[in-house]
Amino acid sequence: MNSEQVLELLRSQANPEQLAGMARFAIQTDQRLGLSIYDLRRIAKEVPHEHQLALDLWESGIPDARLLASMIDVPEEATEEQLEAWVKDFNSWDICDQVCDNLFEFTPFAWGKVREWSIREEEFVKRAAYALISCLAWHDKSAVDQQFIDLFPIIQAGATDPRNFVKKAVNWALRNIGKRNMALNQAAIEQANLLLTLGDKTANWIARNALRELQNEKTQARVAKHPRS
Repeated sequence: MNSEQVLELLRSQANPEQLAGMARFAIQTDQRLGLSIYDLRRIAKEVPHEHQLALDLWESGIPDARLLASMIDVPEEATEEQLEAWVKDFNSWDICDQVCDNLFEFTPFAWGKVREWSIREEEFVKRAAYALISCLAWHDKSAVDQQFIDLFPIIQAGATDPRNFVKKAVNWALRNIGKRNMALNQAAIEQANLLLTLGDKTANWIARNALRELQNEKTQARVAKHPRS
């Protein structure tokens, strides 16, 4: 199955009635076919998981095809140049988060890109750095606690960026680190309290939102089962 056949499959299942709802959640809808993530995950089971096919689908510029591309690409074959090219194309938070979650975090470049992209000025490139932290905190079982503690200066640096898609990703990153285990929960709570001392409106929002989740009964019960990595 080639990219044109896959694109025809996507178009045959287009659901433009979904676009208004997506827009209400601040999802960019230009050129979008209206397929849900659930639709795309189903389709991903029907098409080949091939690196070149993923590259071709990405080049179509169709958001739905780009999301599918991230689901069917082969992380071992992804290149650093590809990551840099794709991240520059991010123009919607859902594409940023899904590509990081489906593909980028599983490449050998993920940890390095956190540091590189966190100092970039483009809103979605910077968001990608913090989305990657969130994904790695949730999925990278081989990472040790110190690797995440070492990211707290990056969390603090991003905590004063008032742009909506950045600040929400910073908050997400801090919360996911703090939900990994008890040791990181306590470290993330300390980091959130440090953010409260910065005297910055955005940092205050990030910290208070994170503290509500990290200190609640459900989270505490969960992390109590996992003292540390």
